[in-house]
Amino acid sequence: MKDFIIIGGGIVGLSVGKALLERFSKASVVLLEKEAELAAHQSGNNSGVIHSGVYYVPGSQKAKFAKAGNASMKRFCQEHGIKYEECGKVIVATDKKEIGNLIKLYERGKQNGLDVQLLDKVELLEKEPYVNGMKAIFVPGAGIVDYKQVSLKMAELIEEKGGEIRTNEEVKWIDERPGEVIVETEKNTFRAKFLINCAGLYSDRIAEMAGYKINVKIFPFRGEYYNLADAKQHMVNHLIYPVSNPEMPFLGVHFTRTIDGKIDVGPNAVLGFKREAYRKTSFDVTELKDMLTYPGFWKLSAKYFKVGVEETIRSYSKKLFVKSAQKLIPDITEDDLVPAPAGVRAQALKNDGSLVDDFYVINGKNSIHVCNAPSPAATASLEIGREIVKQVNMAAT
Repeated sequence: MKDFIIIGGGIVGLSVGKALLERFSKASVVLLEKEAELAAHQSGNNSGVIHSGVYYVPGSQKAKFAKAGNASMKRFCQEHGIKYEECGKVIVATDKKEIGNLIKLYERGKQNGLDVQLLDKVELLEKEPYVNGMKAIFVPGAGIVDYKQVSLKMAELIEEKGGEIRTNEEVKWIDERPGEVIVETEKNTFRAKFLINCAGLYSDRIAEMAGYKINVKIFPFRGEYYNLADAKQHMVNHLIYPVSNPEMPFLGVHFTRTIDGKIDVGPNAVLGFKREAYRKTSFDVTELKDMLTYPGFWKLSAKYFKVGVEETIRSYSKKLFVKSAQKLIPDITEDDLVPAPAGVRAQALKNDGSLVDDFYVINGKNSIHVCNAPSPAATASLEIGREIVKQVNMAAT
């Protein structure tokens, strides 16, 4: 029997494995991943941003973890020779109506203890000459990295400390009983004293398999991107974001430099018709029925109907997508954008139709279930791993 089973080989599951072996050096740990490789979903298909935490409500776990995670992720990269860049971010108010929300974001950043600078139009154009903006916030601590590389280094450290990582092990059945958890995959049966669920897109299903009736369901939102053509890359010096609408669940189209030298433009956020909906044609009848019969879906749809329609139309109209990008950089044309791979965000939705905005963790008898780990989860992964292990400590006492 193992001491710990971790389900999920993304960056959160790997960070938990690393933290467990640092805290319990003699523990036996096995991590189960259903795919043939690690970090195959959100951890390997994201923007690669090392977030600063400027957007998050002061006092929230997101705010706390983002600030600490920004520092610990950079230290981790330095210690292990992983390439990253502290490129900074500008958040731009493109018209007078957005200035009020920009000032609120600036004040929020200050409340969160961040180095944030308010820029006038002249100062903004010195940093980003091609951007259309009246005012902006500059966040120098924002950065970029390849989280796939980070994940693989975490896996290497786990194995060096005696942990076991098993790929191609999709969990099919769980029996949590006093003092023991039994996990069956298609191939094997695993037993452990404690289970930690970090299954991302399937975290709610794993929790239910373990016998917990939770009041959230994971919904997949596909983030659709383009890459900026090489000839226009000189137009982007930092990360360039719009002022977020506090009433909306997503940030809107922005320009993101990546560590491999590309510039992502997006995302366009649309509901996927299956959990792993990386393509517009991705479809699963059973999974879609499961979403459509969930009461919270219809309440969410009613609240964001107009936004949902706009995002869906823009998903099929490059012209409208370009129009959104031109709000920030007017000189962008349709020819400047090349289709890029999409990502899928696992978003927990409550029965009442509200989106779970913060991290959401359920403590079982012999288990912990991470049922919502939204952005900035990759940035904050090292901090999340340590926090989960603290909860394991408390559960064991």
